[in-house]
Amino acid sequence: MKLTDSNVTIMTNDMNKSISFYESLGLTLKQRWGDNYAMISGPGITIGIHPNDGETLSSGSISIGLMIDDFDEAKKLLTKNGISFKAEDDGNSGNYLHFKDPNGTVLYFVLPKW
Repeated sequence: MKLTDSNVTIMTNDMNKSISFYESLGLTLKQRWGDNYAMISGPGITIGIHPNDGETLSSGSISIGLMIDDFDEAKKLLTKNGISFKAEDDGNSGNYLHFKDPNGTVLYFVLPKW
């Protein structure tokens, strides 16, 4: 057996809202199967969007990081889209913008220092 691709799946209570959110970050809708499943992609990542049965959602101990090349532009993008964020410079690996998707999934933009 050979692995051919991979993705991370996020559960959602609103497919349209989740897809729009990830598109606003610069990811692209790759495929959608009605309200059953969708795949959003960006450089080096594919995120599956799957409907939930109404339970409370969170990402638990997982977060998704998206590397960026312009910290100020990323802040402007989040602000423009009404996404609350917390900025952090950890002093070592990079400058971070921490935020959540509409379902509580923890995400961050990082401008690496390497």
